[in-house]
Amino acid sequence: MGVDVVTLGCRLNACESEIIRRQARAAGLRDTVVVNTCGVTAEAVRQSQQSIRRIGRERPGARIVVTGCAAQIEPRRFAAMAEVSAVLGNHEKLSAEVWRAHGAIHPSGAAQEKVKINDITAVAEAAAHLTDGFECRVRAFVAVQNGCNHRCTFCVIPYGRGNSRSVPMGEVVDEVRRLCERSCREVVLTGVDLTDYGSNLPGAPRLGRLVRQILKHVPELARLRLSSIDAVEADRDLLHAFAEEPRLMPHLHLSLQSGDDLILKRMKRRHSRAEAIAFCTQLRRLRPDIVLGADMIAGFPTETEEMFARSLELVDACGLTHLHVFPFSPRPSTPAARMPQLPATAVKARASRLRQKGNAALDRHLAAQVGVSHRVLVVGDQRGHTEQFTPVRLAGAVAAGTILDIAVVGHDGRQLLAAIAPM
Repeated sequence: MGVDVVTLGCRLNACESEIIRRQARAAGLRDTVVVNTCGVTAEAVRQSQQSIRRIGRERPGARIVVTGCAAQIEPRRFAAMAEVSAVLGNHEKLSAEVWRAHGAIHPSGAAQEKVKINDITAVAEAAAHLTDGFECRVRAFVAVQNGCNHRCTFCVIPYGRGNSRSVPMGEVVDEVRRLCERSCREVVLTGVDLTDYGSNLPGAPRLGRLVRQILKHVPELARLRLSSIDAVEADRDLLHAFAEEPRLMPHLHLSLQSGDDLILKRMKRRHSRAEAIAFCTQLRRLRPDIVLGADMIAGFPTETEEMFARSLELVDACGLTHLHVFPFSPRPSTPAARMPQLPATAVKARASRLRQKGNAALDRHLAAQVGVSHRVLVVGDQRGHTEQFTPVRLAGAVAAGTILDIAVVGHDGRQLLAAIAPM
């Protein structure tokens, strides 16, 4: 058997898993499973360990290599697992040399050392191959930035990803062009702190300029999309691109986290409640058809019921449609882990209420689309999504990569339903 990669967590991990798969196979590894872990919450770490144990039961004798943020942050936890053969850091997992050392140089697949993790904060550049991930596909993620210079009190990711660094603009444009040559119709720009793009590059170009350059120099790209952004960092050119560039898709996922100003301050976030609402209002003025989602944390230390109510209210105030809710989870070495914690039952209950609020908002959004026509990119198996990234179920088979107009006749609470698949 060859190399399989199990991906947990964010879109950046999904992008990097493609690089891992390609390099591990090129290095000659056999009967190997690479688990690309997520470390954003304690639950994510638990799920990573659970996946490793399951693989160990289902693939006895297979070599299991663990990497990703959880492995970078807590390498000894994974090295102690009997199922694990090697643990690689987030920088090492993208190195062809490291994979050759675990494969071609040692045909048996035995590692010279079980743990190979260097200081991620010492990594100063985003390697060009970060953008060279996906093979011929309808959609592709392009990692243009990695790491984060901010230190939100709840967040452990800077310890797993290091400081902010970006891929030079020309290399990004070239990669998008190559993807289009391989029939890619939609590209998603991704990163750990995407709106910090360019801060370490000569001249400090901003994300808005990168978006403009891609759309200008790759006219064959049908759709450009952004992953999660930090609203406070959005530059003027990026905002105007939403108003002026129809190929920049009208959907954004925002890192909001809370609707209460005191909690935002204790989180060490850089925006206020009023600024979040104003940003969403400005986006809708510039692009009336835009749909917004957000990351939200429930049960942050010291959060009262009144403070939590402001987060619930923020869903309506910002007009959010898609929520990604995190029950607060204390992470090692973070200031929030040392703050007075809420009972686990309260955290769980608030997360459930916030998800219910998000589900109601999504249901209203889906219901409002019935009878409306949309441009849909077909991604395969009678599935597609609108420009606003709302999933659509087609009634018949249509070739992946097709962009077509459909009329919405209903929804099932998760996705829109199209009456027929146009010929």
